Amino acid sequence: MSTDTSDSDWRSLCAAAFASLERAYAPYSGFRVGAALKARDGRVFAGCNVENASYPASLCAERAAMAAAVAAGAREFESIVIATDAAEPAPPCGMCRQVLSELAPTIEVMSCTRGGRESRWTMSSLLPHPFTPQSLDHS
Repeated sequence: MSTDTSDSDWRSLCAAAFASLERAYAPYSGFRVGAALKARDGRVFAGCNVENASYPASLCAERAAMAAAVAAGAREFESIVIATDAAEPAPPCGMCRQVLSELAPTIEVMSCTRGGRESRWTMSSLLPHPFTPQSLDHS
């Protein structure tokens, strides 16, 4: 995968995602997730999952990071790292894939684990046929 993100940037993002994971609120699933989203201008936005007793009201780490970025005015993104305590790297869920696809269609995604395992994907490989604003065209 060609990338603008250097190996040291990936490591730094992975560390930021793990720092965010430590603040996750996951009393129901016990599956803590942290995310670090890098904007094209170099800013990094962190997010963690925030669960709720009403499960649909829960928020994933990736969407939390994206919301923080959008609230800060960022609109162009380079990469995102997802960190978990799982044995295998975890890709974004379907809802996060849809959000990332709309706001960052060319973003590169990496998932890292405490055990040092990692996987990387392009957004287009994770969601090859996204629902887009053009999908709403009635004409």
